[in-house]
Amino acid sequence: MTEQLIYHGLTTCEGCGMEIIARTMMKILGPRTIALTPPSCSAILTGYGRQTGWRIAAFQSNLENIAAYMSGIREGLEITGQKDIYVVGLAGDGGTVDIGLQALSGAIERGHKFLYVCYDNEAYMNTGIQRSGATPRGAWTTTTPGGKPEIKKDIVGMLLAQGIPYAATASIGYVDDLANKIRRAKDIDGPSYIHVHTPCSTGWRFPADQTVNVARAAVDTGLWPLFEAIDGTVHVTRKVAKLKPLAEFTNSQGRFASMTPELMAEWQQEVTATYDKILQKEGKQWN
Repeated sequence: MTEQLIYHGLTTCEGCGMEIIARTMMKILGPRTIALTPPSCSAILTGYGRQTGWRIAAFQSNLENIAAYMSGIREGLEITGQKDIYVVGLAGDGGTVDIGLQALSGAIERGHKFLYVCYDNEAYMNTGIQRSGATPRGAWTTTTPGGKPEIKKDIVGMLLAQGIPYAATASIGYVDDLANKIRRAKDIDGPSYIHVHTPCSTGWRFPADQTVNVARAAVDTGLWPLFEAIDGTVHVTRKVAKLKPLAEFTNSQGRFASMTPELMAEWQQEVTATYDKILQKEGKQWN
């Protein structure tokens, strides 16, 4: 379809990856869609009062319960026989892996049909760049000025362990891969989840015109493997023949300026080992 379902001239930050996801998503889902956003960067799309950036039905939930609202809307659509409408949530990592995790887990357990898209910019960007469960170890945030000591939470692994019918990773650096996953996810008979690596120039401290390049570096170094799992069976959707050094990703951002050589070497080993494990899962069950 060619109709633009998100208005131009939004007040997202320059180089915003979240807006790329939203526009890609709506080109595929079309006008028969209800979009939900929590208070977050994505709330800029939903707007305030009588102003909105969407040209479809949209709703802003509370931060902790977007998946619960999605469940309720889906049930209402089922009861009224409107089964051809997509229900999609667009939430950041804070509202997904932390504050919204309980509602998301419950909705997946109940088996409601919806598409949940997490734009992972690895911190609470909308409220001041505070660390989240998705912030990687060693990264600067306003609440971890010396670098976060804990590792990044593996939300995709957690949801696959719960038995979600479709889960995938994606990146704004490879939009065609993201679009293909949205196409598959939208028709899953049950909950589907896509976790999109989404660099933030403001919080990650890099020039705004480098957003896509930073995203691609995460994939090409093996830090962000691109894969999907359909009914638990894993398919790697972009295989990197030779991984680039992790430093090509970290050196592009100011948030890793205080990372020690020792931590960097340890992280490099972890990234390589994790990437190899993902490749070994090709065609096999996740669990």
